[in-house]
Amino acid sequence: MEPFMRLCLPLFMLAACSNSAPAPMPTQLPSTGQQPDLSGTSVAHFAEGCFWCSEEIFQHVRGVKAVINGYAGGHVDNPSYEQVCTGTTGHAETVEVYYDPTVVSFETLVKVFFASQDPTTPSRQGPDAGPQYRSIAFYDTPEQKAFIDGYIKQLDASGQYDAPIVTEVSPFIKFWRAEDHHQDFVDRNPDHGYVRSVSKPRFERFRERMPDVLKDTLP
Repeated sequence: MEPFMRLCLPLFMLAACSNSAPAPMPTQLPSTGQQPDLSGTSVAHFAEGCFWCSEEIFQHVRGVKAVINGYAGGHVDNPSYEQVCTGTTGHAETVEVYYDPTVVSFETLVKVFFASQDPTTPSRQGPDAGPQYRSIAFYDTPEQKAFIDGYIKQLDASGQYDAPIVTEVSPFIKFWRAEDHHQDFVDRNPDHGYVRSVSKPRFERFRERMPDVLKDTLP
């Protein structure tokens, strides 16, 4: 078994273990802490492996107001973490990103999405394997789909990767908020083994690739 692999385990074992879509009513925000002002925000959805890692990355992008961890892309209503971990629900771990389109564009968020992962590994991201960790760029409009498709072609042609990009480009249908203990996981569990060995190094790699999109205040 690879070190610090983020296994799908119950909470007691995990603990210490463009054209923008308008934002929905903020009923899915975490129930704790100060609630951000989401007036005038738009929303985007991305799946790129462990949502603990994705949340940490998108939270630090300038113009992003809130990030919610959850599940999308599957066929089961209101799935639990344990159900998604079986790989049979069709869902992938997904982040719902609320952003100010006057500060950061959907196109920039797509570039963040690709720069913060390896989009060439089918159903895998780093030490995490399974369909729930596959890479998906969700779109809400034909214009968003066209940009994502074009950007993938551009990346494939650039020679940046040794293998073709396998990211799915899918219409957004439904997002299911993950359990409370998955929200703000990195901030609340800085000494967790997975956070220290996977989430933080992944954020640092992203910071080196796109420092210009980050907020002024960083850890």
